[in-house]
Amino acid sequence: MSSIQATRLRKSMLIKLGEDLYRVLDLTHLTPGNKRGFVQSKLRNVRSGTLSDHKFRSEDSVERATLDEREMQYLYRDGDLFHFMDTTTFEQIHIAAESIGDAANFIVPDAIIRVAFYEVEPVGIDLPPTVDLKVEDTVPGIKGATASAQVKPARLETGLVVQVPPFINTGDVVRVNTETGEYQSRA
Repeated sequence: MSSIQATRLRKSMLIKLGEDLYRVLDLTHLTPGNKRGFVQSKLRNVRSGTLSDHKFRSEDSVERATLDEREMQYLYRDGDLFHFMDTTTFEQIHIAAESIGDAANFIVPDAIIRVAFYEVEPVGIDLPPTVDLKVEDTVPGIKGATASAQVKPARLETGLVVQVPPFINTGDVVRVNTETGEYQSRA
């Protein structure tokens, strides 16, 4: 465990408060007039999934959780559980849907994903910057359409809906940015 000053907190960091792990979702640095500065943060408890607001004084020290990462293969989803297999030991684990969050829109069976562990507990996944997903459903392309500012919705194999250019058809594979959830190009 390493300690950092509250003013050095950043979005998506994992911190430990008491016995619980929290992921920083949002934070704002405030210095009201003649008072001391503080950091207002929105945190998600990694184990229970509950949201909370926490105010840190600027001089507060916060314990940053150190994580181990392992390469794992995504196997399947069973209700609210995502099942993964370690690519070296073949050990299988499952992660709750709330720990994965929006990243669930970008993983397909057999994908190799980096899973973050705190001690022996899986606490989340790291996605590559882009993923290639198959278009399951979209309205047919318009003949002679140019790649102007026109877009149409397309439902991808994971259920994610993105705006794509008119020349993309059902069955095409598209590259999607995992940070913004936006269409990048045809794959």
